[in-house]
Amino acid sequence: MKKILTGLKPTGDMTLGNYIGSIKQMVSLQEQYDSYIFVADLHALTIPQDPKEINDRIRKFIAMYIACGIDPTKNTIYIQSENEFIPGISYLLECTTYYGEASRMIQFKEKSKQNANFSVGLLTYPILMAADILYCDADYIPVGIDQKQHVELARNIAERFNNRYGDTFILPEPLVSKSGTKIKDLKDPTKKMSKSEENPQGVISMFDDKKTITKKIMGAVTDSDSIVKYDPDNKPGISNLLNIASILSGKSIEDIEKDFEGKGYGDFKKYVASVTADHIGEIQDRYNKLINSDELEKILNDGITKSRELARNKYKTMCEKMGIVRYEYK
Repeated sequence: MKKILTGLKPTGDMTLGNYIGSIKQMVSLQEQYDSYIFVADLHALTIPQDPKEINDRIRKFIAMYIACGIDPTKNTIYIQSENEFIPGISYLLECTTYYGEASRMIQFKEKSKQNANFSVGLLTYPILMAADILYCDADYIPVGIDQKQHVELARNIAERFNNRYGDTFILPEPLVSKSGTKIKDLKDPTKKMSKSEENPQGVISMFDDKKTITKKIMGAVTDSDSIVKYDPDNKPGISNLLNIASILSGKSIEDIEKDFEGKGYGDFKKYVASVTADHIGEIQDRYNKLINSDELEKILNDGITKSRELARNKYKTMCEKMGIVRYEYK
C-alpha cells in the first residue's frame, strides 16, 4: 500500500472550514493509503509561541482530529518534536541544500518581508519539512496548490542526495487536493473561513458551544432578498450557509432549497444553526471522552515508537553513506 503523510501545525484555532475543507478529505484518504499524521510543533516555533498555549493546543488538536474521524488503527499518529532523529535528518539534508533554493520559497519570501528580524528557522523549515516527508519514504503528500513548492523542494533534495550517495529516498509526489467545498467567513462570504481572521463572529470554532454557534449563524451576513437559493455570485452568504447545511446534514442543496421554498431567512438560519450545533456537538462528545484518556496516550506512544524506529534507521543509513559511522544508534 502506498504511503501518505500529513502534518498539522498547532497554531490558531480549528474551524468548521478546516473540518469540511481538510479533515473530511483526510478521513477519506485513510481508506486508500498507509497514512501518517503528525503534529508539526517544531514548525510552529519559527515564530514565537506561548509555551503553555502551544502545549495545550498540541493535545487538543490530536484529540479533535480523532474525534472528527481520523482512525488510529488506520493512521500512525505522533508528535514531531518527540522524534529526535527527524531534526538530525533535517541537518544532513540542509548540508545538501543550496541557500538559493531555501530563500526562494514563497512563504519565506513573504514572511521575511513582514519582519526583518526573522529567525533562521523560518529559512530552514522547508528542509525540516523535507525531513518529515523523506524519513518514512512517503509516496504522496496532500497539499494545496500554495504548498506544492515544498514537496517539489523535498523531491529535489532527495534526488540530489540519491545521486551523490546512492539510492536512499523515495521521491515524493504532491497530491494536490481537489477543489472541494470551501466554507466562507460568516461576516464576509467573499473570504474563506480562517482561524487567523480578526473578526471571531465570522468563524465557527470546532470548540464553540451550541449557544455560540447558533448566535454566529443567526448573525451571518445574507442579502436583502428572502429566497433560499444557491447562487454564489449574487447570494454568497446564503450559498455558504447552504453548503454548510448540505455537508453536515447529508441532504442535497436542491432538497434544502425545496424545504425552505416560500420561507424566510430566519427559519433557514435556525435550521443551519441546529444542524451545525448538533454535528459539532457529537464531535465534541467524542473529543471530551478522549482528551484526558489513557487511550490518547497509547495512540501517541504507539505512533512515536513506529515513527522513531523508521527515522532512526534512515538517519543511520544517511550517516553511513556520508561517512559518519562511529555512533551506535539506540
